[in-house]
Amino acid sequence: MNDQIVGEGSELRPRQEDTRESPKYVMTSLAGAMALGVEKGKFAREETVLRGLNILMTYQENCVANCSYCGVSRERRAPREETTFIRVKWPIVSVDELIERSVNVPHQMRRLCVGMLANHQSYAHSLDVIQQFHEKTPLLISALITASLIKKREDLEKIRDAGADRVDIAIDAATPELFEKHRGRPVKGPHRWDQFWWVTEEATRVFEPGSVGIHLVAGLDETERELLGACQKAQDMHVVTHLFSFNPEPSTLLGDQPQPSMGHYRRCQLGRFLINELGIHLHHFRFNQWGQVVDFGLDDETLHRIIESGAPFMTSGCPDEHGETACNRPYGNGRPSEQIRNFAFTPGPQDIDDIRTQLWSDWKGVDDAELVE
Repeated sequence: MNDQIVGEGSELRPRQEDTRESPKYVMTSLAGAMALGVEKGKFAREETVLRGLNILMTYQENCVANCSYCGVSRERRAPREETTFIRVKWPIVSVDELIERSVNVPHQMRRLCVGMLANHQSYAHSLDVIQQFHEKTPLLISALITASLIKKREDLEKIRDAGADRVDIAIDAATPELFEKHRGRPVKGPHRWDQFWWVTEEATRVFEPGSVGIHLVAGLDETERELLGACQKAQDMHVVTHLFSFNPEPSTLLGDQPQPSMGHYRRCQLGRFLINELGIHLHHFRFNQWGQVVDFGLDDETLHRIIESGAPFMTSGCPDEHGETACNRPYGNGRPSEQIRNFAFTPGPQDIDDIRTQLWSDWKGVDDAELVE
């Protein structure tokens, strides 16, 4: 890229470098920026009320990791000012301005999520930002930590002591093989499966029970059995799962890969809800030879009632002080013009009808000889 631009009178002058970096600046989701009046816009569905502010550390070099699906990956070919994450614009805003607006601008947000990047400065900068928001705003605080930066239990204790009451670990891929393929050595990335699960387990020894979560992304070539197996692994550790749908970022390694089918995602959502929220163990489920859910282990009336509530298909995120989801991430898995994958509000009657149609829309069927317990 040419580092010279033409000024007035054809005089050459250097292109100005963007020096906005953490800890003084962070990226914030477009939804958060809209809710605080930093950006203009409105939500496509009037039922949407943003209850969580998501921010990420920011650096000129972005993240040093190179995850195949990530908008801030090291080798993504996009100018910093055009960075998107989950295909959504993340404007760079000063921490001071966000704190001032969090206190003085009317909003309904109850929780802040402070996200790290795989950058050697990011851990210390995240502590700084967490502490500032903890001391100056009423928001509850979650830390979305990069496990590769955590070396000992004391690192997690410092996050807690800075003011975070919850932590989440973005494991994303459901199996060791898929994690390695998309986040490890094949893409020249620093992340390791065992490290991420070790940090998850250590976090359960530092934070209150039920205050540790993992992120999983459906659509990275996993089967439903594999993804729900990862949900059960977390549940056995008293760790909740926050589920996302893969959404291709242009110019990333998976930029041309389609999103998972609605049927695959809806069955994963329903299975996660049963495991996390109702405590139904995976061994009650049945799967076909393609790893698709055949039976959730419930009678038809009970399953109908759960689906009718719409709750399994709402965003799974960190709660507010009343236990209701605060991190509801509107359109964090798709554009407003697309079918809603994670509902930021209780689905209405038409939404439920659509969900019922989607739930088995790509199901390959089964005969008794093909059932896998």
